[in-house]
Amino acid sequence: MLNEIRTIYLDPDLNIEAYHFKGIMQKFPTHFHDHYTIGFIESGQRYLACKDKEFIINPGDLVLFNPGDSHACEQIDGKTLDFRCINVKPEPMKRAVLEITGRDTLPYFTQSVHYGSGLSTCLRELHLSIAQEERDFKKEELFLFLIEELVREYSDLEYANGLKEPRSEIKAVCQYLEANYAQNISLDHLSALTGLSKYYLLRSFTKQKGISPYSYLETIRVNNAKILLEQGVKPIEAAFQTGFSDQGHFNHFFKRLIGLTPKQYQKIFCEDRDK
Repeated sequence: MLNEIRTIYLDPDLNIEAYHFKGIMQKFPTHFHDHYTIGFIESGQRYLACKDKEFIINPGDLVLFNPGDSHACEQIDGKTLDFRCINVKPEPMKRAVLEITGRDTLPYFTQSVHYGSGLSTCLRELHLSIAQEERDFKKEELFLFLIEELVREYSDLEYANGLKEPRSEIKAVCQYLEANYAQNISLDHLSALTGLSKYYLLRSFTKQKGISPYSYLETIRVNNAKILLEQGVKPIEAAFQTGFSDQGHFNHFFKRLIGLTPKQYQKIFCEDRDK
């Protein structure tokens, strides 16, 4: 019990909570919540009882609790539990579903456990973005993608996908991002620019470009930062001039795309000039 760590992150942009439990041995008696819980096991094994069904859950398994779903769990292998989840109250869930489906209603997730769900990866990325206080653009993009897949795969809601692709609007978004990458751009702004809903914009952009709007923006920023670094601009200044919120985020995205840190990349060009 002394080694149990429970961390809660409150995200004001999405109006949701992110919980991270590490080293948990505690047994949780039967209880329920007034919010949706979307979580996954990182390590450990648990016995779970929910809605008159029993499950053994393992790393990578996704759990979904609707508001009011009575559930209980306890460890069964003598090992600790590491678990991440987000808690979504009905109001932000309804807003997301309206954005995605056009229906002003709440979803009902029909099954509590999904073994080895690939959505655990998406949920983990969203959870980390909240914990690291990423910009709202990235978090909202991840949140809408996650809820869309959950609603599509695991809920009782149905919706149509046969709308015409808005090619001119997506082109306008690309041009806007390329011209304004140094600014603090939001998904709300892009939605207003095109007249498309945020969800429809995200799906159409990703389908047409093969990359999400946020990743497209970050790629533009990194490409422009490379030019500045090649010119001898200090990495911290290059980050500021290309719209990154801080040095840490700049280093992360730069290395993920280029395979080098900004300093390592710049050093190559400094050495070439010195020859």
